[in-house]
Amino acid sequence: MRMNKTITAAALIGYGLAASFVAHAQESKEALYTKSLAATCANCHGTNGKVVSASPVVGLAGMSADYIASQMKAFKSGARPATVMHQLAKGFSDAQIDQMAAYFAAQKK
Repeated sequence: MRMNKTITAAALIGYGLAASFVAHAQESKEALYTKSLAATCANCHGTNGKVVSASPVVGLAGMSADYIASQMKAFKSGARPATVMHQLAKGFSDAQIDQMAAYFAAQKK
């Protein structure tokens, strides 16, 4: 009976470790997906939303997630006029916009 408890405990520990690994892998996959979405903004807004000095384009790093999301959604709907952003914003779902906004808000300026 003692051996069965030991095996059961080892199996539970192994299962817990495996579940933890899967959860971490899923978080990593989600973080990579979000980072790849944000990378689509790099041509204009710089890597991780950090523009070079004297750039006419606004840097997104450290901005409020609510502000970024509301502006992107305004571009998407056409409520905010733009030269290019209204076309680009239409390619993202609201959930993707929210993900990117949170990503840029978390970046240091």
